[in-house]
Amino acid sequence: MNTTTASIAVEQTKNSRLNEVDFDNLGFGTYISDHMLVAQYDKGQWHEPKVMPFGNLPMSPAMLALHYGQAIFEGMKAFRMKDGKINIFRVKRHYQRMLKSLDRMCMPGMSEELFTSSLEAVVKADEKWIPKNEGCSLYIRPVVFASENKLGVKVSDQYLFVIMTSPVGPYFSKPVRLKVELEYVRAAEGGTGFAKCAGNYGGAFYPTQLAREQGFDQVIWTDAKEHKYIDESGAMNIMFVIDGKLVTPALSSSILDGVTRNTLSQLAKDMGVTVEERKVSIEEIEKSIQNGKLTEAFGAGTAAVVSPVATINIGGKDHHLPAVTDSALMMRLKKKLNDIRTGHEADVHGWNHII
Repeated sequence: MNTTTASIAVEQTKNSRLNEVDFDNLGFGTYISDHMLVAQYDKGQWHEPKVMPFGNLPMSPAMLALHYGQAIFEGMKAFRMKDGKINIFRVKRHYQRMLKSLDRMCMPGMSEELFTSSLEAVVKADEKWIPKNEGCSLYIRPVVFASENKLGVKVSDQYLFVIMTSPVGPYFSKPVRLKVELEYVRAAEGGTGFAKCAGNYGGAFYPTQLAREQGFDQVIWTDAKEHKYIDESGAMNIMFVIDGKLVTPALSSSILDGVTRNTLSQLAKDMGVTVEERKVSIEEIEKSIQNGKLTEAFGAGTAAVVSPVATINIGGKDHHLPAVTDSALMMRLKKKLNDIRTGHEADVHGWNHII
């Protein structure tokens, strides 16, 4: 199916909720924009998408996604640039990752044209929802889930592709406290950890909830086999500055290939910083904090962007990191990334998708 933005039908809402939004106190995911895009997969193909007013979808309790977990999603952002144009950041990279998630969950892929034109259509429909305040953006949530109604254990033959958007502020408002998780696991090698599927998040809730009851914001996941090596942190990849180098765990089948992780690694290289993607042990982190070589730790993700880490708890002991200043590498990377996305700095890598 060949789809262009111009050909996607748009049903404009008659009752905009835009006047209900407090753009000075957005939070994250508090408000859902006026429109959503919906496309159906049936009889071996994706059918024409449509933009319509945001609302509930008809659903049967026998829908396969509810029983067997065939559901994946992406998290993206759109920005208002300095010249007033709209930029959806790193569309191709998100599309490529979504295809990997779909494939792992035995779900049908879609053309890049369908994905891209659908994003453009729904963002254009809710253009007025894009925040103008610094540090804010329009979060974009594409989701695909099995919609066939049947109780038998099977790969679904029907799916829905939905895109909704939400004006958002910073995910974490202050430096976070993290607990290294040594009992529970998020994902194991050979599993679905690299896919952005719904079950990964549902399975992570319980240990994260326990950590929050203990006064932490998130956990740092470790490998499922030995609990010796770091994987990622909650809803974010994790990055460290050790002896002046940017260090992050190497990708594996248990670690999500974060788009922000990839972006920040490239920007660091552009700035002349050595970037190491490799195994990172808990022991190395603990010793590097103690001898002063580990000067920064931060989460990286589309939602959080850059989230400074104030404390890492290892085996019940808090290890405090230096206070973050504007000269910290993470803050310089964050500024550079923001300047590229808003058009204040040249996009030499072709990451911006301007509509």
